[in-house]
Amino acid sequence: MNYPTYENVHKQFKLNGFNLNKEDMCRVAYSFIKEGEDFEKPVGNFLLDWFDHKDYIEMFTSGTTGEPKTITVSKQAMVHSALATGDFFDLKPGDRALQCLPVKYVAGKMMLVRAMILGLDLDFVAPSSHPLDHNDQMYDFVAMVPLQAQNSLKELKNVKKLIVGGAAVNKTLEKQLLKLSSLVYETYGMTETITHIAARELGEKAFSVLPDVTVSYDDRNCLVIHAPRISEDVIVTNDIVELVNENQFVFLGRLDHVINSGGIKLIPEQIEHKLISKIPQRFFIASKPDAELGEKVILVIEGASQELDTSNLYQELDKYEKPKEIVFIDQFKETASGKIMRKETLS
Repeated sequence: MNYPTYENVHKQFKLNGFNLNKEDMCRVAYSFIKEGEDFEKPVGNFLLDWFDHKDYIEMFTSGTTGEPKTITVSKQAMVHSALATGDFFDLKPGDRALQCLPVKYVAGKMMLVRAMILGLDLDFVAPSSHPLDHNDQMYDFVAMVPLQAQNSLKELKNVKKLIVGGAAVNKTLEKQLLKLSSLVYETYGMTETITHIAARELGEKAFSVLPDVTVSYDDRNCLVIHAPRISEDVIVTNDIVELVNENQFVFLGRLDHVINSGGIKLIPEQIEHKLISKIPQRFFIASKPDAELGEKVILVIEGASQELDTSNLYQELDKYEKPKEIVFIDQFKETASGKIMRKETLS
């Protein structure tokens, strides 16, 4: 099968209403770098990198598979990722899409690549926490982080398919999004997999993988990704999963978040899932050193200190899961995609 190469720009590709080819895109890139607004300069730099003589792009990882580091990603692998997304979400040339993610990160880069390869009509706006403000256009496909989706609930009636990634979709947001007429998916992926390799339609429990991807798990019960069109190497993650089959898995939590309290191994994300409807503020489960237990479970809540009725709060938790202490922190530290930085927040 003949796949398009990274040097191809689909004839139906449009950027902010203008039909542009490779030469046009390079001119746009120089214009963005020289005269563009702050959010346009990274787009210009990325486009010049995309159309240069090298067959790879350098990217910075967030640490899903280990310590954060700079990696090189094949441009052709990025094309295959774009094609897989197009197949999975049934995207067609001429479909209208919105790019509202920072191009500094892989998710923002890939929205541009998908548009150029699949022939999408792409509107490109400044990344913000309210990306659909003053925008009444209809869109076939939009990618957001959870905070953007939360702040766009009224406007999402104009979006046919929405993918939400970068951080987990909590149960409260999921319930709100399920009320919409839009098809909404939570995505699973990382820089090493060139954004998502799987997606979960909200309301479903398991993630389903994209075309040409299969999954397994290792002796730690952590997800192992086989995606030969995207990575020559098998990708071993630190994400604990329950495997349904080689095409579906349920995400349970992060191995590096696991708490060993008195010999009982606890996954914070599973405890958080039981508490989500009872705590209106952002929160997470963590641990502190303890002389008797080794580690004791603590509940960390964003905001001012207050009295809580723990008998009601911990009703669904078993005795090992119940936090021994509640810590209030004025403001959590977070990544650009809205993911809470647990260790940095605690320190």
